[in-house]
Amino acid sequence: METTRQAKISRLLQKELSEIFRQQTAKTHGVIVSVSAVRVTPDLSIARAYLSVFPTDKSAEMIENINNSAKTIRYELAQRVRFQLRKVPELQFYLDDSLDYAANIDSLLNQ
Repeated sequence: METTRQAKISRLLQKELSEIFRQQTAKTHGVIVSVSAVRVTPDLSIARAYLSVFPTDKSAEMIENINNSAKTIRYELAQRVRFQLRKVPELQFYLDDSLDYAANIDSLLNQ
């Protein structure tokens, strides 16, 4: 069960990460990355961010690039939330394929 503090920090991190990825969209040559959810561990040391990537054929490559640059993303995030959080959690990025799953279910139901 998620505490109120975890929920607040999750929303803050999701908002700021979304803004960081929105600014980076120009550098990714037409690949759109959105943050669908952020989950924070109870001790606030690790934040798991679930990302949706469009187009989906480049998703594995983008997640790998984002995980490789997680330290610079964490630094930029720390600059943005330095007055709200004392310590920024470690970032882990995962692919959120729930939209693909829903599209697959819809196509199966239409058959």
